[in-house]
This record gives sequence, C-alpha cells and structure tokens, in this order.
Amino acid sequence: QVQLVESGGGLVQAGGSLRLACTVSGYITMYTMGWYRQAPGKERDFVARLDPNSGSTTYADSVLGRFTISRPYAKNMVYLQMNSLNPEDTAVYYCTAGGGFYPTDYWGQGTQVTVSS
Repeated sequence: QVQLVESGGGLVQAGGSLRLACTVSGYITMYTMGWYRQAPGKERDFVARLDPNSGSTTYADSVLGRFTISRPYAKNMVYLQMNSLNPEDTAVYYCTAGGGFYPTDYWGQGTQVTVSS
C-alpha cells in the first residue's frame, strides 16, 4: 500500500518561494509521481509529474518555468520547488502517485499554500 504525506505548505508573500515535500511509504519505484492543486471553489488541477523511467517532467502551463518537481535518487521523497509565487497559486497541494501518465491512483491529504499580495 502506498501512503503519501505532504509537508512544507504555509503563508508566503507574492514573489516568494516554498518547497513542498512528499514523504512516500510503500513500493513506488515504477510509479509516476505528481502534484495537483485545488483552489477554493475550483476543481482539482494537474500541476506537475515526474516519469519514473526517463526522469522527464511535465508541467501545467500556469507553473512552467516557476515550479520544479524532483525526486532524489534512492530516497522516498518527492519535492515541488515553487518560485515566483503569486496569489493565483493559493491552493491545497496534493502529492500523487500512479501508473498512468497523470498519476491519480494514490493521494496524500494535502498541504495548504497561501500567497498574499
């Protein structure tokens, strides 16, 4: 069974940075890892994904060039480095894992990110 626990959320001013961490338990070597977010009153949206075989990454257009997903070798951690944050990035951020291109099989409980203007 895969379990995902996010941390690192908080309140930050516009233009600032945060790094979210996802602690993973269970066998995830062949799973795609990802991050999604849900803003108040909106649907849950894809943010970023990391391919387990090639190591390639994919990002939503809204975060491309500002966010970076990473997974250190041999560690059960996944990170989302978020730079140049703006109020539109305010949301609950979820770590995910799964077998598809967009990983949605397993979800963490989420961590709140609030960006003040």
